[in-house]
Amino acid sequence: MRELPGLDASHDVLLRELCAVLFASLPRSDQRQKGAQYLRGLLGARGRKSIRNIATVVGGQAAEQSLHHFITSSTWDWGPVRQALAQHLARIAPPQAYVLRPMVIPKAGDHSVGVDRRFIPALGQVLNAQQAVGVWAASDSFSGPLNWRLHLPQAWLDNEPRRSQALIPDEVDAETLGDCALEAVIGLPARWGLPVRPVVADARDADGMRMVRRLRAERLPMLVRVGGSFPLLPVGPVLTGLPAGPGPAHQLMSAARELRRPVVWSGPAGGLRNGLVATVPVRLPGRGARSGGRDRRGGGELLLLGVGAAGRRWPAELWLTDLVDLPTAALVRLARLTDRVGRDFARTADRVGVRDFAGRSFSGWHRHITLASAAHAVAVLARGDDRRA
Repeated sequence: MRELPGLDASHDVLLRELCAVLFASLPRSDQRQKGAQYLRGLLGARGRKSIRNIATVVGGQAAEQSLHHFITSSTWDWGPVRQALAQHLARIAPPQAYVLRPMVIPKAGDHSVGVDRRFIPALGQVLNAQQAVGVWAASDSFSGPLNWRLHLPQAWLDNEPRRSQALIPDEVDAETLGDCALEAVIGLPARWGLPVRPVVADARDADGMRMVRRLRAERLPMLVRVGGSFPLLPVGPVLTGLPAGPGPAHQLMSAARELRRPVVWSGPAGGLRNGLVATVPVRLPGRGARSGGRDRRGGGELLLLGVGAAGRRWPAELWLTDLVDLPTAALVRLARLTDRVGRDFARTADRVGVRDFAGRSFSGWHRHITLASAAHAVAVLARGDDRRA
């Protein structure tokens, strides 16, 4: 893993500005000071961002003990700090979308809060790991995490000694990973005073129908990547040769092959990208469907978007959206924000220690990842993530 460069003037200015906003909710000056020290350590420490390594940057052994207490045992509430970060970023780097991104945190032991043996579909293997979902504010010029939700398996929640030792709040209950993602984003704009933006998510490994219906019910605009078997009902006489009734998304888009058109969109660095796309008006089968293409929520039709490239398998990607008035190129541009988030995660978030918390405390995990999210924002905004790599 490459290291972040040392803290230069641009990092320092951004760090001071952010700390003034971020820690305004902390009542004590020593807490605000420790928060600033921890952020500086996340940005400047070499290797794994353990509290010991962070302390070497800001004060050595004496700082290690106080920072350990600040993260794992202190009583400061990470919620207002995370909200302040989100509001600050919405002002200086307005998001085009909120991207949901799962995060796998491999672990060697079984003491870290939420760790369990899990099958990870994206990797095709079983790992001993924690899993979490991040809500990322994303645009062509910036992406950074705003909110996190740690997925806790039933085995952890039913084990009272483990639950008590990790200080897991009583209100935390079992949920699927898909529901974990939904709970991380639903209500976020209203609670934190953020602009409403489309939710972009990959639901191929989750209950895609549940995710789509829930986002629709919450009136959150959405662009969701779905699997080929996702059932949909075509609207209107666009496609021919298909049996009546709902059909799998891949079959619908395969029948729309002749509707493909070239599209060009701008990439994250200002360059142009191109591909082939097709759209099919659809609606959800069953309880969401009514004649005329309008559902009971009054939200109108949906669009199934197929994306591919000339000479390649068609379609390469399937996306479902209620943003029916957006130009096709704009939809593709939103979908590509998932790539932006993936690059920024690997180049910056991982390098400031977003997966490095080793403690057992539920609150400690949330405090660490909140401050790691702030360190990520400083690094990206200061262009310290070496985009040329």
